[in-house]
Amino acid sequence: MTTSGYSGFTLFEILVVMAIMTLILALVPPLLPDVIASTRLKSAAREIAAGLNYTRSKAITLQKEMTLTMDVEEKSFRMDEKQKVLNVPDDTTISLITDRSEQISAHKGHIRFFPDGSSTGGQIKLARASKELLVDVHWLTGRVRIFP
Repeated sequence: MTTSGYSGFTLFEILVVMAIMTLILALVPPLLPDVIASTRLKSAAREIAAGLNYTRSKAITLQKEMTLTMDVEEKSFRMDEKQKVLNVPDDTTISLITDRSEQISAHKGHIRFFPDGSSTGGQIKLARASKELLVDVHWLTGRVRIFP
């Protein structure tokens, strides 16, 4: 409380807070496109990992070989009869490393899962600017992991 009995903010305090908020609003928006693109890249890696885990689970459950087909040119993958297009920034590159016998073409290939949960193994790399994410499938265990 002030000596006059009134409480509140002075005009100077309000102006300082408004100046700080103006600075924050001026600095944050230029950073947002990179944050959004990075989030979309992480989301795409999680989608691929989820698709791989789904395919592995299906192979174990049905006791038959199942494949996930990755098309790096179209930025999409197929499991069973479901086609999933990845929502990634346009300047994102995707590459697939898989067994030679699982290569369909220069831009398409399979990662195959067996009834015991093992797989042919492989890696799917998503890259944009300086950010890279790697979705790795271990050939012996079929375990799917994402590496930053």
